[in-house]
Amino acid sequence: MDPTEQNPSKTIDIYRDTWVRFLGYANEVGEAFRALVPVSFVWGSYAVATAYVTADAVDKGKKAALAHGDNPGKTTRVAVAVVDTFVWQALASVIIPGFTINRVCAGSLYLLGRTTRWPLPVRKWTTTAIGLSTIPFIITPIDRSVDFLLDSSLRKVYSDEEKHK
Repeated sequence: MDPTEQNPSKTIDIYRDTWVRFLGYANEVGEAFRALVPVSFVWGSYAVATAYVTADAVDKGKKAALAHGDNPGKTTRVAVAVVDTFVWQALASVIIPGFTINRVCAGSLYLLGRTTRWPLPVRKWTTTAIGLSTIPFIITPIDRSVDFLLDSSLRKVYSDEEKHK
């Protein structure tokens, strides 16, 4: 979107529109560095990403609660906001990208070991570089795939609940 076309009165979502969004990518960075750092660093990166996902879900629940005031069905709408955000973020920000970067790095380390005579430290740094450079390319396809997955499954349940109100 062109910055000149943005609505100046638009509310900024701290979890989606600021640097905080990058905390959701912490586990991908951890996975990229797995060959070079202790496993506790990788698990720590997952803790950071999971904290981000949880905070975003709680934030969306609070916003849904404010938006629906004392209207009937408020609890359901808040629960839907929290569950939808948590599931989407968990899949799109933590689980699928973490697995993808893990497999890219494991595969590249294996292939470099089989096809080159590079010393192990060079192969590990190359694997990390490959993993880090993969991150920007996987974000949009994973996000769109998770949208499709939830639209085809869990969000149909939400839609049915909304129809019964």
